[in-house]
Amino acid sequence: MAKQIDIAGLESALRALASDRRLIILEWLKDPRAHFRKQVDGDLVDDGVCGLFIAEKLGVSQPTASEHLRILVDTGLLRGKRIKQWTFYKRDEARIAELKRWIERAV
Repeated sequence: MAKQIDIAGLESALRALASDRRLIILEWLKDPRAHFRKQVDGDLVDDGVCGLFIAEKLGVSQPTASEHLRILVDTGLLRGKRIKQWTFYKRDEARIAELKRWIERAV
C-alpha cells in the first residue's frame, strides 16, 4: 500500500513532474505496449519496462535515464523491479491517483 502523501511528498512529486522527460516517461508507461517493443525478460505490463529501453527511447545515456527514473521511484510515482541484472519500471497507479486527489483538494 502506498504511503500517504504529506506536504513534503506533494512538493517532491511536483518537482519530479516539472521535467518534460519524466512526464513523457510516465506517459509512455501508461500504455507500455504502445510505446515499447517486446522484451526478452519481463512482461511490459506486469513487470514494467526495462530501464535500457526507456533510455533508448528518450535518446539519453543510461546514467541520465537512471537519474530520471530514480527521482520518479523516490517520489513513489514509479516502482522498480529487478529481474536478473535489469531493473524494470512501471507506474504506481495508486500513488498517482492519491497525488491527483491531493492536488484537487489543495488547489
